[in-house]
Amino acid sequence: MFAVSDTTASATATTLSAAVTTPAAVSGGSGEPVALRWVGEQGRAEEFTHTQLLDQATRASSMLTELGVCSGDQVAVMLPLVPESVVTTLACGRLDASRVSLPMREPVGALRERIRESGARVLITVDGVLRDGRAYGLKTALDRALMGCPEVEAVLVVHRLGLPVRWVAGRDHWWHEKLAATR
Repeated sequence: MFAVSDTTASATATTLSAAVTTPAAVSGGSGEPVALRWVGEQGRAEEFTHTQLLDQATRASSMLTELGVCSGDQVAVMLPLVPESVVTTLACGRLDASRVSLPMREPVGALRERIRESGARVLITVDGVLRDGRAYGLKTALDRALMGCPEVEAVLVVHRLGLPVRWVAGRDHWWHEKLAATR
């Protein structure tokens, strides 16, 4: 098992852990183990079995395909340690697309340049993050960087904190709504 922690503030640390088991162990009659366990904002927790994780990854890869992502394409990702980050990585792998991670604390100009250099037409982010017990609108910061990036055709927004976000019709989509509509 491995665990990754984002400890920018001990009161709001995020932990993501994954169990490594073989498919044979899953179907061996012992029940399906948890493949991914996440504990995040204010004690919020989620668990995914292998089947659930693979289902989400399959649906996410279909969602990305619907948005025009093909083999060899770049998908820009500006996410904290949340389950959707793992799902995105798996989905990109299924499509043979590259995940390009964008730093969350990058100044707007530098972030804009990274987005341009990546060549990504699809970007995945979150409505907000907690730092030192305070909520910060990550989508809001990203919108400022996206001014002057017309090559970004779609932004998928993971709903985590329920922060209000500015919406660009036709470009912006809620991750959970788009994922639910994809089979």
